Amino acid sequence: MDAVAQWRNQWFDYTQYLRREGFLDDQFAQLKKLQDENSPDFVVEVVSLFFQDSEKLFNNMARALEQNVVNFKQVDAYVHQFKGSSAWIGAFRLKNVCINFRNFCEAQNLEGCLRCLQQLQQESTALKNKLENLFRLEQQIVAAGGSIPMME
Repeated sequence: MDAVAQWRNQWFDYTQYLRREGFLDDQFAQLKKLQDENSPDFVVEVVSLFFQDSEKLFNNMARALEQNVVNFKQVDAYVHQFKGSSAWIGAFRLKNVCINFRNFCEAQNLEGCLRCLQQLQQESTALKNKLENLFRLEQQIVAAGGSIPMME
């Protein structure tokens, strides 16, 4: 088996793993379908913007939760925005943490909100690392003259 075929097999296995473990859902596959020869870096660019915006939102959430009187509606608005972005790129685990986080905001449970923020940051870092690995594998496939497979 040549290198391209091996990398493509690794790519299939890795994408299946990411879906099976809940890192990604079908929305990520839909996002990948928007990528073509005219915009070969579309998904990488979208994901990079997502992680840049995530840092800003995490900082905003943390600052809001550090206030003497926490404005839970404001925190919830940040979480809602992050949930939408997470859903749009197919970040399944992140989206689910946001659902729990919003419940804690509604209950005005500061401790629960702080735990969820920490969990969001950890899940975000894990997803970023996983996607960097996926994109690196895709670069190897293309550099060797192959094409990136379509997600099922």
